[in-house]
Amino acid sequence: MRLNICGRTAVIAVIAALMLVVATLSASRGEDLVDLGRKEGKVVWYTSVESSVADVVAKAFQDKYRISVDVVRTGSERVLTRFLQEAQAGVRAADIVQTSDVGDFVLFKQKDLLARFRPEGAEAFPASFLVDRDETYFGWRASLCVIMYNTRLVTAAEAPTGWMDLLNPKWKGKIVVGHPNYSGIILTCVNTLTKLFGWEYYQKLKQNDVMIRQSANDPPTVVASGERVVGGNGAEYYAYVLRARGNPVAIVYPKEGVPLAISPSAIAKSAPHPNAAKVFTNFIFSKGVQQLLATEGGLYVPHPGVTYPSDKPPLAKLKLLIATPDELVKRNQEIKERFTSIFGV
Repeated sequence: MRLNICGRTAVIAVIAALMLVVATLSASRGEDLVDLGRKEGKVVWYTSVESSVADVVAKAFQDKYRISVDVVRTGSERVLTRFLQEAQAGVRAADIVQTSDVGDFVLFKQKDLLARFRPEGAEAFPASFLVDRDETYFGWRASLCVIMYNTRLVTAAEAPTGWMDLLNPKWKGKIVVGHPNYSGIILTCVNTLTKLFGWEYYQKLKQNDVMIRQSANDPPTVVASGERVVGGNGAEYYAYVLRARGNPVAIVYPKEGVPLAISPSAIAKSAPHPNAAKVFTNFIFSKGVQQLLATEGGLYVPHPGVTYPSDKPPLAKLKLLIATPDELVKRNQEIKERFTSIFGV
């Protein structure tokens, strides 16, 4: 049977449509997605995770997939500022964006800056890590804001056991804290403590002549050096890492409660390497990388198959203080301005 011109055209159109469907389905499979990512050549990762952790993850990804990783590591607030400024200027630079302030991602989503992508295995994540029901961002790691002290200079008997203990005059000139204008973990912590105690807490804390540093990793570092003997806030995971390396740092999980900071990960809607970004996202949420974060990075993670070191308290056994993303967005500017006003920096 011979087809007329119109018939042949219709058949060609159907075949073309079927080929497009097949190509789309093929590209959605893991192996083909990796091939597409390799063609793009690299992924650009904006993150606030500690540098040594980022470097290990980036190297593992590059070794496995032969896709290079450009790590842009800085504090959460600087990641926020850079990502927003580039978006406003029409600059397509970041593929992956991560901060330690879940409120940032509410803002990113409102500005339509995030792509929808569900990492493999996300259906098994606990509810606290499934932070966006529209699947534009997921909690990649969680950090606790804690107190820490130098074990060579402070005994366990005299160490603070809670937030209010830091107001004791005996700690005058001996405390270091991070700044909410730089760190998402510290912003979450300040938000929580001002809800508990009011801004009067920080006004009284200022009377103890505290040292102000930037990131949530600074207080553990300063305490380990002995420059100040008590960290009045800071990242529990980094204090844990320093302790594991032999530094004289003890961690206090405050009796009034421990602020929990969820750190999401998302793919930028304008990602210049979107397929590599998807491969990278699946990789960082995989059990192997999540176990690495828990074992080597001292972090809490969403993957249900991860086991934690015996000296890490399970989240279920801690009195956690959790802020909602909308709350952090609403109070963001207030927290930064009030804290700066009180401490003058």
